[in-house]
Amino acid sequence: MLRRLYDWCIALAEKRHAPLALGAVSFSESSFFPVPPDVMLIPMALARPDRAYYYAGICTLASVAGGILGYLIGWLLYDSVGQFVMNLYGYGQQVETFRQAYAEWGSWIILLKGATPIPYKIVTITSGFAGYNFFWFVVLSLITRGFRFYLVAFLIHRYGPQARKIIEERLTFWFTLFLVLLVGGVIAAVWLF
Repeated sequence: MLRRLYDWCIALAEKRHAPLALGAVSFSESSFFPVPPDVMLIPMALARPDRAYYYAGICTLASVAGGILGYLIGWLLYDSVGQFVMNLYGYGQQVETFRQAYAEWGSWIILLKGATPIPYKIVTITSGFAGYNFFWFVVLSLITRGFRFYLVAFLIHRYGPQARKIIEERLTFWFTLFLVLLVGGVIAAVWLF
């Protein structure tokens, strides 16, 4: 099954709707979808290393656009969804303290967590909930998401054929490592936020 999914993503890179699919996954991951765009970005860039930077640009712009939706969810739906989420993570009694901490360290939170396996939707929704400056949220999101996706593009563009061979030879290992990082990011988000 894993090999079929990988082969499907590689084949998708040749389809004309590939950028649209990549953009849709990147957009939705930043606000509600659980699967990160790397699942599509890496195989597509491996299939077409000459388009790796183009794919990274799509991921960056779509991810920031989805982040804006996440920000709006946190900002506009706090009374209905936000309180539930804050209580779920144990912050129900510490809302004002949390807002002050986010106001002081919000830039670092966005920059650091946006480049890690921690689900970005947590950062986007929290930024809206905490009332973080929208302009700076967008600017910092462009920086951190761009860094993450363009780093992948650089590595694949530079080492594409070698990277593809290494990944394909040990696909299960790399997929397992990716899942460990993803689950670790979710666990870290629960414990660190």
